[in-house]
Amino acid sequence: MKKEKKKPEWQRILSTAFAILASMATGVALAWGNFRFAIDSLPKLLFLLGALYVAMVFHVIIHEAGHLVFGLLTGYKFCSFRIFSFMWLQEEGKLKLKRHSLAGTGGQCLMAPPDMTEGSFPVFWYNMGGSILNLLTSALLLLGFLLAQNIPNLAHLLLIFSVLGFLLGILNGVPLRMGAVDNDGYNAIALVKNPLALEALWLQLKIAEQSAKGVRLKDMPEAWFIVPSDEDMKNSLVSARGVFVCNRLMDAGKFAEAEQLMAKLLSIESGMPELYRQILACDRLFLELVGENRQDVIAAMQTKDLQKFRKAMKHYPGVLRTEYALALRHDRDVVKAQKCLEEFEKIAKTYPYPQEIEAERELIEVADNA
Repeated sequence: MKKEKKKPEWQRILSTAFAILASMATGVALAWGNFRFAIDSLPKLLFLLGALYVAMVFHVIIHEAGHLVFGLLTGYKFCSFRIFSFMWLQEEGKLKLKRHSLAGTGGQCLMAPPDMTEGSFPVFWYNMGGSILNLLTSALLLLGFLLAQNIPNLAHLLLIFSVLGFLLGILNGVPLRMGAVDNDGYNAIALVKNPLALEALWLQLKIAEQSAKGVRLKDMPEAWFIVPSDEDMKNSLVSARGVFVCNRLMDAGKFAEAEQLMAKLLSIESGMPELYRQILACDRLFLELVGENRQDVIAAMQTKDLQKFRKAMKHYPGVLRTEYALALRHDRDVVKAQKCLEEFEKIAKTYPYPQEIEAERELIEVADNA
């Protein structure tokens, strides 16, 4: 297996520069606001920490709203809008609130893309919309700071919000590859140059659109689900197509094909995001549990990374289904298995995609009958 390529020197320098800029900006904000963090200024310290947290939440909302606004302006249609675990989606023409969380993400705006025209569709403004709105909002907050000099606490609060917004806008807007993840700015440019990645993004958005309409993966067009070549799997966006094929095979009950493909995708060098990698590993563990149920193989599959993932995603239906099978088939713990079922039913009540719950219940029945 080839060693993972290092980020270009200029990108590593730029990432470091941004980190230094963040520290300097925070220091400037504190100095400008005349905060002295001595022992007797603990309330001010708590105020600052609270303000930073609220500012972060505020700008996550602004960022996702930016994707929404610029998406609508370029022909996209609304599917769902999530901030942390609170998710609003359009269901039967009405906006409904559901609960759904995804480890490693603070928010997400999913939209149905316009039709492909000559192998392309608009992606630049949709990708950049979040950063643009962060920067515009921060400029208004900075203006508010300059106008509120006679109200020190308000001025300082506005400055904190402004500085953080500028930093987030720049970090998301300037093209960077941070580890295995491409930021919005990088995607906005790279997608235009890579037809395969562009098509992969369009398909992901179309699958999300169909999911919001209650369509199961096995009932979506088969032409959407093609396994990329090993070379193409090195692109993070394209790699998602391979994951969706595995998911569809699972939904269709084609477990042998799904396990074979999962094993291959997990063994090759690829740009697959860690979240997708662990989802496949979790599903593969389930297939082993309801299949041959070999104790040594199950022990080897339960890596530290997978255990960490299962803990972080413990409220995700697919993880609960695997935990149920693990308790029932491996641990032989009926009480633990029942607790997994109870948690699953609790999550099912507010989960945004009922067709996924239906599919997971079918897999739970497979575990029962294995």
